[in-house]
Order: sequence, then structure tokens, then C-alpha cells
Amino acid sequence: KMKVFVIGASGLIGSHCLHHFKTLGWEVKGSHITYPTATTVYYDPVKEDTRNFDLQAIGPDLIIHCGAFTNVDACEYNSQESEQSTVGSAEKLATYCKQTGARLVYLSTDYVFDGKNGPYAEEDKVNPLNVYGKHKLMAEELVKQVPGHVIARVTNVYGEEERDKNFVSRLVYWFRNSEPKELQLASDQFATPVYAGDIARMLGLLIIKNEEGVFHLSSTDYYNRYHLAQKVKSFFPGNNSVKIVPATTPMLKQPALRPLLGGLLNAKFISNFPEFSFTNIDSYISRIIKNDVQKF
Repeated sequence: KMKVFVIGASGLIGSHCLHHFKTLGWEVKGSHITYPTATTVYYDPVKEDTRNFDLQAIGPDLIIHCGAFTNVDACEYNSQESEQSTVGSAEKLATYCKQTGARLVYLSTDYVFDGKNGPYAEEDKVNPLNVYGKHKLMAEELVKQVPGHVIARVTNVYGEEERDKNFVSRLVYWFRNSEPKELQLASDQFATPVYAGDIARMLGLLIIKNEEGVFHLSSTDYYNRYHLAQKVKSFFPGNNSVKIVPATTPMLKQPALRPLLGGLLNAKFISNFPEFSFTNIDSYISRIIKNDVQKF
């Protein structure tokens, strides 16, 4: 029976991995740092802490590292914290895996690219624009030293989560509750939104097939932020309380530079798993409206 430890399991991708891997019959434990849940244990890969779960106790065959300091703008002002959280944790876990023979799966981002000519394939040249992207790329290089590693790049992840803090979930909440808001959203920042449950299923397939290397995990959607919000809004006709206004990136004055033509091409994954069935924004929002969703 495969023993799996999911770092950051109280977050969006981690909670879906925890749920899906259990359905595969694997022995799965998940961890949190700042947001405890009923199904996770405390574990900080960077700090020696008496509260830390004893990894040796389960001796995982596989570690999935979903934990990160993901506030891209905050990373610009807190470079040291970002480096410790992102690079430091990858270094500790890579060392652990090399010592024990465990495999390491690392969740990365399209922010390792500069967004000049996306969406990107795995072999395209990396050139991060901001602190977050630079640290994720440094972490990738450490993970590559682990035999049997998988680096899964994702972006614009959405789905059910306990805190509902992803962009699509917040939009749905505002539309459903008719919260009066005006949102200025970039019409020039493009990406490939992907459902967290799909990521968990894709990772499961890569692990079972013993794949190694970098994989881009995306769906069939390609949107800028403004049109993505408009798409979600189209499921709530008659709701005029939330006003969505298109803006260019310079108008938004975001502290961290953003890749504009971002996003990821999933051709490599599809060539390995041609029958994989993707969720997209339309099918996901339809499920929400029918209340056919679950919280983990």
C-alpha cells in the first residue's frame, strides 16, 4: 500500500489530493501550518518544531509538496520569508527524499515564465519576472535532484475548499450573495484555469505510471481575468450588484510584475493520457449551481 504525505493539505490542491489519493486506496496523511483542519497534522518542513508530525513514523514512499507562500505581491516585500518558505522547504524535503528514497512531487507555477509568448510547453525557456516566480524556479532546481521526481506546473487553480479563497470561488460567493462590489480586473493577463480535482487525478495517474520530470497541468480553458469573471457572472443572470470593469495591468499598479501571455500547454500530459476527461469553468459552475459539490 502506497504511503503518501501531502504537505499543505488544508489548501486547495492539497485537500483535493488528500481526498483523491484515499479513494485510490493509498495510506495518506496531510499537513498544515497556519490553517488546521480536522484531517491534517501540523508539519513545518523548514523549522524544527516540537509540534511537527514525525515523518519517520509513517516513512512515506511519496511526498506531495503543495505548500507555499502564494501571495505574489506580498513576496515582493517579504523576499526573505518567501525564500525560506518556498526554497527552504523544497531543500529540506529534497534532502529527506534523497536520504530515504521517497519520491517527491512538487507543485510549481507558470510564473517561472515571463509571459511574452505563452501559453507554454515544458521545454520552453524560463524567465521569471517576480520574486515568487524566481523562488519557485529555485525550488524546482532542488527538486530535480531527487530521483523519480515530478514537477507539476499549474496556474489559476479553482475548486471547492474549506476557505473558498480562490478567485472563482470568491466570485461565485459574491454573485450568489449579491454583494455590492466593483472589481477592476486585468484584460491583458491570460492564463489557463484548472480545477483542483483534475490536478489531483492527473497527479495520481503520473504517480501510478512512474512518470518523472516536468509536466504542465492545465485544462481546456484560456482566459484573461476579466473574461473569466464575465464567464462566471453569466451563470447568475440579473445580478447587477457586482460590477466588473476591464483594466490594463499598468492601471492596476500591482507590486509584482505579472506575466501577461501566461498559461500552460498540456500536450505532454495528454499524449501520455489521451482519454483523460477535463473539468472546465462551465461544467464546474453548473455543478455549483446544482449544489453537486463537496467540501473537503
